[in-house]
Amino acid sequence: MNSLLIALVRALRSHCWLRLLGCAFILSSLGNGLTQVMVFGQLLRWNASPGTLTFAYMLATLPGFIGSVWGERLCRKMSPLRILILTEVFGMVALVFPLYGLLSHHIPALLVIQSAEALFSGMSYPALTLLFKRGLSAEELPAATAMETLIFSAQVLLGTGAGVLLFNVVSPLCILLLDALSFAASAILLLTTRKKFRVRDAQTMAADFPAHLPLHWKHYSPLQKRSILLLPALAAVGSPAMALLPALVQQIRPEETTGLALPLLFARSLGQLFGPLLLSADKLRQFSTSNRRILLCLVLFLGGYFLLSPLSAWPAVSLALIFSAHLASNVVFALGTFGVLQNFTSRQVATASALAWRGQVMVAGLATGAAGLLAESIGATGALYSISLASLTGVVILLWRYRT
Repeated sequence: MNSLLIALVRALRSHCWLRLLGCAFILSSLGNGLTQVMVFGQLLRWNASPGTLTFAYMLATLPGFIGSVWGERLCRKMSPLRILILTEVFGMVALVFPLYGLLSHHIPALLVIQSAEALFSGMSYPALTLLFKRGLSAEELPAATAMETLIFSAQVLLGTGAGVLLFNVVSPLCILLLDALSFAASAILLLTTRKKFRVRDAQTMAADFPAHLPLHWKHYSPLQKRSILLLPALAAVGSPAMALLPALVQQIRPEETTGLALPLLFARSLGQLFGPLLLSADKLRQFSTSNRRILLCLVLFLGGYFLLSPLSAWPAVSLALIFSAHLASNVVFALGTFGVLQNFTSRQVATASALAWRGQVMVAGLATGAAGLLAESIGATGALYSISLASLTGVVILLWRYRT
């Protein structure tokens, strides 16, 4: 089977700039994951409330709305690689906030870094999508989907994995230092990537962004609209469960919250990585238009989280449930990112990806905020069932509306 992993290996062998870009983002994602573990681990150590834990997750997504607006506009004025370099530099500077939070026992300062990382991720997403669209042929777009999966999974896979191992071994300040070094190394690699990519970038800049022809939602075809809406649909179902995971563990296993929550985050990361890479590259277009397959994946995702509480007495089973849940959910993520790359031209793709990102962020923020409020009153488990089932119903209606 021609899987996404095989397609990615082929593209990496053909493009030096893609190899450099992948290394840069894997390093950056490693640092981001370390910071995420440090923030949530420290909040659990300080016995933060379920509402605070959920709010921390919301801050890790909501500012991406503003970031995607900036990123979309910047893509019309400068090289996407320059935008990516700027986000790495800004990310390193933003580490002063968690540094202050640790030294002063200041929870809001710890939460600021969540917002900063979301802002810079929102800026980088349209630039990264445009870079793939410019640099890869139509036949290589499955490789771009695999690379995006690898980049965004590396944050939780490598970063969370290293964070789980290091959190109780080294001080949080050492974790922040590793994060800063990863940002610096990533920026250097991106500078090298820019030199390799400069010729093609200069040739395609003018063609990609003519002066007129503004893009509007009403001008998109039903297939294009559906492609943009897949990521927000995934956020509606997935964000409440992901945000409530630390609070769920706090509720069902209060005596060993940190010891179980961090391994569950790592199991989530493994599922996010391996699910999409097992997809067939030749069938991506077919799968991306199949409502039955998408809904099956979302139901499997919720099933893993719904069974977490009754089966929590067996830690190995809990890890398997979360792994399987995100194995399914990130198949939907891969189909959504591929749909945007496949169904939009180079002139449209930055705007389309920014729209998808903003929709994802907005929906995630609303769903997560509602989950956090309900968790304070009826508990994390009740909030999970209520919000997730309502979101799944909305997604069913959405997919039926834009069926192909």
